[in-house]
Amino acid sequence: MSHLYIDVPIGKRLIWYLAAEEYFAKKFQVLYANYINHFDGVLFMWIVPPTVIFGRHQVMANEVNIDYCQANNIAMYRRKSGGGCVYADEGNVMISYIAPSSHSEQVFQSYLDKMSDTLCQLGYDAVKSTHNDIMVGEYKVSGNACCAMPNATIVHGTMLYDVNFEVLQQAITPSQEKLAKHGVESVRQRVMNLKEVSRGIKGLEFQSVEQFADRIKELWCNQTYIPTDNDIHEIDKIEQEYLDPTFISRLYPIALAPLGSGRMLWLFHLDL
Repeated sequence: MSHLYIDVPIGKRLIWYLAAEEYFAKKFQVLYANYINHFDGVLFMWIVPPTVIFGRHQVMANEVNIDYCQANNIAMYRRKSGGGCVYADEGNVMISYIAPSSHSEQVFQSYLDKMSDTLCQLGYDAVKSTHNDIMVGEYKVSGNACCAMPNATIVHGTMLYDVNFEVLQQAITPSQEKLAKHGVESVRQRVMNLKEVSRGIKGLEFQSVEQFADRIKELWCNQTYIPTDNDIHEIDKIEQEYLDPTFISRLYPIALAPLGSGRMLWLFHLDL
């Protein structure tokens, strides 16, 4: 399969990249028509500073350690879709994949199969789970979800390479009921960094999380698209929609939305 890589700018807020997912999903057919070597889907990857994302229907105070996040400059956002609370930082590769099909489940499972195979090509013993995670042994290294749009499906995935789990455990507060559902007593028991798996194994040790992401790009994509100034401008406008406090207060009590909180479109799912 052939894929187009979108070389998105670095240093944006997490909600900017979610806005980019929406924008490029709508623009897919335009991109496709402009390339002689047609492709099956588009991919882009991004890394953000410490950020917590919680779901559409979640009570923020029940899922997020607000005092800790504010004291440690951890951004907090709510997304429009459901699902669990997620922590991301510079050790986590965020992956966005868009395919020109509204058959979302088919696209989703195809993505999980290919990403699992990609990790196996890199030397990891990776398999997809029934919960749409990717596992190495008993540990979760990637959480994923999808969302259907007219004529397109967006798959969003996380890849735990070198996440600070100590901060993760402080920043999010999943219920004991949720942990018990997975048969664990803490978040840390259930997840593992790929860097931990790599340590000491020849050929698996990368110099940085960026180098790890580059290897995924090499295995997936054979063409690159650089967003235009107009693309950036349009994505900026969509991002502002997510930051609109009237949108947040219309759906949720203002008291639950921290200053600077944004709203998110896609399920950003590392359901711990």
